[in-house]
Amino acid sequence: MAEEIINRVATSGLVSLDLEDSYHAGERVVYDLKDNLFMDMILKEKDFRTFLKEHDWSQYEGKNVAITCSEDVIIPTWAYMLLALKLEPVANCVVKGTLKDLEVKLYQEALLNIDFEQYRDARVVVKGCSKVDVPAEIYVEVSRKLQPIVKSLMFGEPCSTVPLYKKPR
Repeated sequence: MAEEIINRVATSGLVSLDLEDSYHAGERVVYDLKDNLFMDMILKEKDFRTFLKEHDWSQYEGKNVAITCSEDVIIPTWAYMLLALKLEPVANCVVKGTLKDLEVKLYQEALLNIDFEQYRDARVVVKGCSKVDVPAEIYVEVSRKLQPIVKSLMFGEPCSTVPLYKKPR
C-alpha cells in the first residue's frame, strides 16, 4: 500500500517573496562622457552645450541610462546635471554611476511599489535563486523593510531556508 505524498512546503504557511518579479526588463545603456572630452582630458563647456543641443536624444527612449566617464579625469558636476536634464524626458531611469548603480536604482524604485504590509505577521522566505542578478543592496533593503512586520524571515527556497530573523514572543 503506497503512502500519500504530502507537500510540506505547500502546507507550511511560508510566504515567498521573489525579488526577480521586481526586475525591470528595459534595456540598460551606458552614456560615457569620455566621448565628449577634448583631447581625452577636459570637458569644454561651450562644445558640450553645442553637443547637447544637436544630439539625437530619442535613441534613449524608454531605456535605463547610467552616466559615467571611463577616463580618469575630473568631470564637473554641472555636466552630469545637464545630461540628466536631456535624458530625463526620454529615458525610463537615469543615474550617475555604473550599470550596477543603475540596477540598484531600478530595484529601489520597484520596492516602492511593493505593499510590505501584506507580509505582516507572516513567515516570509526571500527567494535566493533567480535568473537575474539581484544586487545585495536590495536584499539588505528588503530585510530592513520586512523585519519590523514579519513573524519570521528566511532566505533561500521554501524547501531549504536560512533563518534570518524571528520575532520575539
